[in-house]
Parts: sequence; structure tokens; C-alpha cells
Amino acid sequence: MSLLPILEVPDPRLKLVSAPVDKVDDELRALVADMFETMYDAPGIGLAAIQVGVPKRVIVMDLQEQEDEEGKPIREPRVFINPEIFDPAAEMNTYTEGCLSVPDQFADVDRPATCRVKWLDENGKAHDEVFTGLLATCIQHEMDHLEGIVFLDHLSRLKRDMIMKKLNKARKAAA
Repeated sequence: MSLLPILEVPDPRLKLVSAPVDKVDDELRALVADMFETMYDAPGIGLAAIQVGVPKRVIVMDLQEQEDEEGKPIREPRVFINPEIFDPAAEMNTYTEGCLSVPDQFADVDRPATCRVKWLDENGKAHDEVFTGLLATCIQHEMDHLEGIVFLDHLSRLKRDMIMKKLNKARKAAA
């Protein structure tokens, strides 16, 4: 396993539409392992393959919401290959979203409160499940990446410009 570089806005590769995965094989599972290592190291709760420069319809997620007796997050890694969303709810939820491709910047985004998702796991097994809460928000956020959309695209031009100014200022300060 190895850490992969995470693309950051305004990298034009983040605007690419990712291609479907043809076959689930050891090469794909190696990518998934590298994506998990990269996501946990960042740290984050979701990562789409395009964020590490691979335009394939692959997402890794681990909300890590629960903690063990020692206060360490309980890992529940999930892999989504060729995910599709069905039946998004009319009811919306607002979450303050962040993104590994937009480091240290956050904004409120409205998304359907629930959605049904179909996908393959890392073994090629098909799944069909209704997601709610943070899981529904996170899968929608990550699936946006597969379509070349970042959470900033859901914001007004003013909010988007403000975040980009903050991001550029932080980059200059770090250089």
C-alpha cells in the first residue's frame, strides 16, 4: 500500500467524468487499498478515485462515527464500485461539508435526506441499500466527484469565490 497525492481545486482533472469499472480484479483492489491508506492519512471520511488522479467510478468511505473503549474511531470501511443513486428524497438535509480536494474549507450544502444506492463491492458483489443521514450526504458528495463536481459547485458564486480566496491565501502562507 502507498499514499497517493490528492488533487486539489482548481486542478482540471477534478472536472473529469469518471469511467465505469470494467472488471473487479487485484489491480483495482490495490487501488482501493491505496485509496483507504490515503483517506485515513489525510484524514478524511470519503475519497473518490478521481481525487487521486484515477478517473474510475470507485469510492472508499469510512464515517468512523463510533469509538471504542479507548476513544479510537471504529473503522467500518466501505467500497463502492460503479455506484448509482436512485429515489433521492424530496426532503433535504443541510450538512457542513468539507473535502480533501478543498483543504480546510467548509460550507453548508443541501442534499436529499435519503437515497437508494446500488453498487459493487471490492469482490464484485452487488449491493442495494437505502442511505440516510451522514451516509447519504457522504455518498452523494463522493458520487458528485465521479461526475466532475466538487461541493463548491453547489454554492453561490459569492461563497465559492470567498472559499477560493481563503484557500489561495492559506496556500501562499504555507509556501
